Amino acid sequence: MNKLLIVGTVAFDAIETPFGKTDKILGGAGTFIGLSASHFNVKSAIVSVVGDDFPQEYLDLLTSRGIDISGIEIVKGGKTFFWSGRYHNDLNSRDTLVTELNVLADFKPVVPQNFTDSDVVMLGNLHPLVQSSVLDQLTSTPKLVVLDTMNFWMDCALTELLEVIKRVDVITINDEEARQLSGEYSLVKAAAKIHNMGPKYVVIKKGEHGALLFHNKEVFFAPALPLEEVFDPTGAGDTFAGGFSGYIAQSENISFSNMKNAIIQGSNLASFCVEKFGTERMLTLNEQEVKERLKQFKSLTQFEIEL
Repeated sequence: MNKLLIVGTVAFDAIETPFGKTDKILGGAGTFIGLSASHFNVKSAIVSVVGDDFPQEYLDLLTSRGIDISGIEIVKGGKTFFWSGRYHNDLNSRDTLVTELNVLADFKPVVPQNFTDSDVVMLGNLHPLVQSSVLDQLTSTPKLVVLDTMNFWMDCALTELLEVIKRVDVITINDEEARQLSGEYSLVKAAAKIHNMGPKYVVIKKGEHGALLFHNKEVFFAPALPLEEVFDPTGAGDTFAGGFSGYIAQSENISFSNMKNAIIQGSNLASFCVEKFGTERMLTLNEQEVKERLKQFKSLTQFEIEL
């Protein structure tokens, strides 16, 4: 069984949308990536940090999904990273109300010894120096390194971000971030510029409008499934990344044609994530539901035309 190493926050979120609000609930990029990747037959581990205010039941929940948590440091007397946000009516934009770094401020990741030879590495959205530190600890070259980042790091740690981008095979960012990173409005031109920074594959997420995959001159577009209800978009991008990296790790096939499948798998799982607050929907999701929705994706995109 292939190994998937996940780096990202394990955190508390408090979310407000037009449909309701929550108190502190389980969140964090590493959490969403791990829960999503657990739908594939891979050995996975999360590298992260929490305070001793983080409930044991949340750690047990991750373990119950087959996720190795030996890389999650628990800081005695420390407080877990906390983010609170309010989404606007269109759910595409949001205001950050509170960001408390807490134990994340001094986080020095330690990769578990039995995962230093991981086949696939998923670098979730964190400071680029943390992402680089993880790559430095690997004892063998992974088959694939995937990086997720955001405009915040482009604003305050661009030099460090460009250094880690040189070391990855795939970068996943949204369309706004792709434009900021490249300085190009056209996403085709943006992807070409980002290719030149190092990654062989560029994935540009467009939220409810799907995702684009670029590799050299090849382009693939995966639509997002039209949903009757979207409750909370928090974690959808991380769920996408978990599905993408989990599928690649399971299939052991790193090719453009197989990455098309990985994009669909990621989009499929992300479509469930947004149906409830936080991780709630991902915790009840079963394999039959995943398969049925994959069929919907197939019917949405499949057509025959005479040329």
